[in-house]
Amino acid sequence: MSHVPSRDGAPRIHATALVEPGVELGERTSVWDNVHIRGPATIGRDCIIGEKTYVAYDVKIGDFVKVNAQVYICTGVTIADRVMIAAGVVFTNDRYPRAFDPAGGGLADSGPNEDTLATTVHEGATIGAGAIIGPGLTIGAYAMVGMGSVVTSDVPPHGLVFGNPARLRGWVCVCGEPRGEGLEPARPGTACPRCGRAS
Repeated sequence: MSHVPSRDGAPRIHATALVEPGVELGERTSVWDNVHIRGPATIGRDCIIGEKTYVAYDVKIGDFVKVNAQVYICTGVTIADRVMIAAGVVFTNDRYPRAFDPAGGGLADSGPNEDTLATTVHEGATIGAGAIIGPGLTIGAYAMVGMGSVVTSDVPPHGLVFGNPARLRGWVCVCGEPRGEGLEPARPGTACPRCGRAS
């Protein structure tokens, strides 16, 4: 990996990445090749921003976050600590987008407006490869979104969702192991067979 020179603990930025003024990067965060991060945006410490990923302005990303290659993170998205965003995930922020301005007929402004909706991905959640996340949603803590899913409604904490549209299919532990039977969560006090955590 070819980086802009940095001191110990400083973020590592690939020479081909475009990190605009106003972007804050935490210690030991790596920004890979051909990434574009628009300012202002905030990315925490010990994160990985994978190659060819786009991060819009006003995006907030916590600590220990993995963003794989070719991810699109639009304005209005907040990602908490320890989240995994797999390759090819696309976030959206407008329910009724148009290229033109209905009032004036010309090209619409690309900036946020009253129709821009915020999305929050809570701590420890995983979003699988190629998933599309609709606007104005909440992805709960330690939830898991299956690859290729089209998410059009909120996902509860520890919820396992997949499909098009994504539907609740079960529950997962903090470690990611499925828990319970179908839509019934594990009984309180039941230990996870993988990590031993009690539900």
